[in-house]
Amino acid sequence: MSNEKLGNPLIIDSHTHLQFAAFNKDREEVIKRAFDSGIWLVNVGTDKESSIKAVELANKYKEGVYAAVGQHPHEANNDNDYDHDFFKKMALDSKVVAIGECGLDYYRSQEIQNSELRIKNLQKDVFIKHIELAKEVQKPLMIHCRDAFGDLIKILNSKFLILNSPPGVMHFFTGTLDDTKKLLEMDFYFTFGGLITFNRSFDEIIKFIPLDKILLETDAPYVSPAPYRGKRNEPLYIIETAKKMAELKGVSFEEICRQTTENAKEIFKI
Repeated sequence: MSNEKLGNPLIIDSHTHLQFAAFNKDREEVIKRAFDSGIWLVNVGTDKESSIKAVELANKYKEGVYAAVGQHPHEANNDNDYDHDFFKKMALDSKVVAIGECGLDYYRSQEIQNSELRIKNLQKDVFIKHIELAKEVQKPLMIHCRDAFGDLIKILNSKFLILNSPPGVMHFFTGTLDDTKKLLEMDFYFTFGGLITFNRSFDEIIKFIPLDKILLETDAPYVSPAPYRGKRNEPLYIIETAKKMAELKGVSFEEICRQTTENAKEIFKI
């Protein structure tokens, strides 16, 4: 399977984590199930170790499996300094299609509560370094943001002149309509996952964003879509998210698959 030439993908899972321990027992089977259903995938790093594993896994396959490398904002602390040379070396691998996941996350962090300004400033500094790396290697950002869109958008505006065109992807997007409009003006893409199959909070946003700016994702092993809630998520389940996206956008399942795949190919240069 690793050296087979695959047909054109039906769907691209633009953000997953099959290199995580949750898949240690059946990783190859999970990938085979995805391939058998026409699903390609991008495994996303959250620190040095998971970035290495994502790249190693991508390179086991001729096509269909890709990687992103970066440092999650929860890893931005004094004990885990951002290593530019390391991530640059990783980013230059031909199977690496994005820089991240990187960004800001102010959600329920005990460290934020105990030392809010210090942690926020560390996250901002590391995020800016990812922006600079993305420019240096000419690859899009894979951005994680939770409860921090005001600061995130301020940083992106301040660095607007060095953002790539297009600049990247807002992973697992949970911003407001106003945030959406500002990020669309910067030409960002947006990913949505299993949450949209059971949570109606994002319907208005999804209807507002043009289909040519939407990608699909699983964020596996997290946030399985209905009817798989409570189970470990995997790329195969992205089909349920595509069905719900088709319903929300008022188009066919086939059109959602076609357009979101085209979008992913465009942004990731696959």
